[in-house]
Amino acid sequence: MKDVLTIIMAGGRGERLLPLTRDRCKPAVPFGGIYRLIDIPLSNCVNSQLYKILVFTQYKSQSLVDHLEDGWNIFSGALGHFLRIVAPQQRLGEDWYRGTADSVRQNLYLIERERPKHVLILSGDHVYKMDYGIFRRFHEEKDADVTVSLLEVDRATASAFGIAQVDADLKICGFQEKPADPTPMPDDPRKSLASMGIYLFRTEVLLRVLKESRYEDFGRDIIPWLVREGNAYAYPYRRYNHIKDDVPVYVPSVGYRFQREDPTRDSSYWRDVGSLDAYWNANMDLTGLNPFFNLYGRRWPIRGLTRQVPPAKFVFARHGSEKQRVGTALDSVVPHGCIISGGVVRNSVLSYNVIVNSWAEVDESVVMDNVEVGRRCRIKKAIIDKDNVIPPDTQIGLNPAEDRKHFVVTPRGITVVPRGTFPRA
Repeated sequence: MKDVLTIIMAGGRGERLLPLTRDRCKPAVPFGGIYRLIDIPLSNCVNSQLYKILVFTQYKSQSLVDHLEDGWNIFSGALGHFLRIVAPQQRLGEDWYRGTADSVRQNLYLIERERPKHVLILSGDHVYKMDYGIFRRFHEEKDADVTVSLLEVDRATASAFGIAQVDADLKICGFQEKPADPTPMPDDPRKSLASMGIYLFRTEVLLRVLKESRYEDFGRDIIPWLVREGNAYAYPYRRYNHIKDDVPVYVPSVGYRFQREDPTRDSSYWRDVGSLDAYWNANMDLTGLNPFFNLYGRRWPIRGLTRQVPPAKFVFARHGSEKQRVGTALDSVVPHGCIISGGVVRNSVLSYNVIVNSWAEVDESVVMDNVEVGRRCRIKKAIIDKDNVIPPDTQIGLNPAEDRKHFVVTPRGITVVPRGTFPRA
């Protein structure tokens, strides 16, 4: 993979994730307790032996830059490895990036300087595991100018994606970006083939198209043009992606034990966390006995910034009384620094340094860094952003109509509390 240059698009505003993106860009949004969204594609790169990475930033990028500098300084320049953060530079005029393709055009000199054989384009805010080595082999076997990773989605939701039509050899014969009436699959009228926003280009083709056109977006402009004029192929993600890993699996009458999965259950998993409901769903997929997306694999680890904080602690063990007071977490992710002090956490994902005080209940929620949940609070189906001290007896998520007076409530009924809504007194 030494001749592949990876570009991660990390400049999205993430407007549908507001208020979580009020102070940060979308790839910098916390995920899974201890990670940021960008840690997922970066981990896939390292696990696929891709060590030449450019991260294109634009909006509200400071927290992302801090995270990358603190947590991803693992690349050896002496070996030709790098992770470079590329800010907009207005090298071709006074405009900022006008689209994904335009952001690459404005930085073509970085590709020409590196002279890779292939350029891999990724999004910085999707949740999945992918072996890009298999993707590259497919691309070369088809002698493709560009290969687009696709997966089947329900036609009812397909208008949010780029939709492809393919022939029997998987050559793309039609492509529409976010069509109002998505084309169904020939063998299943309820499904459409959606682009995952993962593209592998032959470098000379990418350079030629960007230099000879003013196209601004890959999905809207570049891919349809190459479908007409070039050699574009579809990579069926769920058919070919194959992750081999040692993961903890719960076995009835035995308990948890590590065992080899080949392929893993989450080899076919992919989520675009473009909305608050999708973000909440992706976090909930991490909980349970055998989660849909497994963070605990040893051969395909998810990496990120590790903080120096003490272990999690669970205190109070008063059973069998009217005021039972037991610090408990069930089917949940609880990172370092958390103190569950006589409260109960169920089916939730906590981040660093969360305190849940006595008789409080947190259910089916995502709670970010430095949140204190007061005594007797009840929180259900909520996303609590960082730096909140929730007063005792507060209820969040139990009455959506009341919550809408103060917070964002999603179509699914998830209540979202912005950062610093409940400041420390």
